[in-house]
Amino acid sequence: MERARYIAIDGPIGAGKTTLANLLVERLGGRLVAEPVEENPFLAGFYDDRRKFAFQTQLFFLLSRFQQQQTLFQQDLFGQLTVADYLFEKDRIFAALNLEAHELALYEQVFSLLGGRIARPDLVIYLQARQEVLQARIRRRGRPFERHLEPEYLQALAKAYNDFFFHYDDAPLLVVNTSDLDLAAEADQDALLAVIRRHKSGVQHYNPAR
Repeated sequence: MERARYIAIDGPIGAGKTTLANLLVERLGGRLVAEPVEENPFLAGFYDDRRKFAFQTQLFFLLSRFQQQQTLFQQDLFGQLTVADYLFEKDRIFAALNLEAHELALYEQVFSLLGGRIARPDLVIYLQARQEVLQARIRRRGRPFERHLEPEYLQALAKAYNDFFFHYDDAPLLVVNTSDLDLAAEADQDALLAVIRRHKSGVQHYNPAR
């Protein structure tokens, strides 16, 4: 991990982003940057009426993530390991999925003003999981605003993530299938950490099957 001082983790809802981010901070030291999900006042409304609240929800996320990134990187980025449970650019995945054409055009104008002022990660970890695994994890964690999340939306989101990361080349990328990965088990933790430590460039896939 000597070279990677800033790691960003991303993936669809339920993939295990925050769990892995907390694990890396616990095992490797450093600071955690957690996505401000529950601070979004429009999110509950979005899950009840996606069309009505999509633009407000998306713009709040974009601006709050940007503010968080700016605050973070006014500090010393290289003084310690930084692990974020989101990639700033992923905001566009949700925007393209949720916004109408005229809303998306306005969103893209705002994004273009902000995106170039964000620090690039040294390593991006993209987490995948099977549809039924994502749904089970979402049910288990029991966030009230996710109770009515349709399987069709989750499937479309997972596909959008796959499409995005298929073309991603802004940083070294590690693609991890977490379907059969138990991050509470020390053996699975050690195996994944070894893969993360070794990965320095390009794209690598890690698919631990049971």
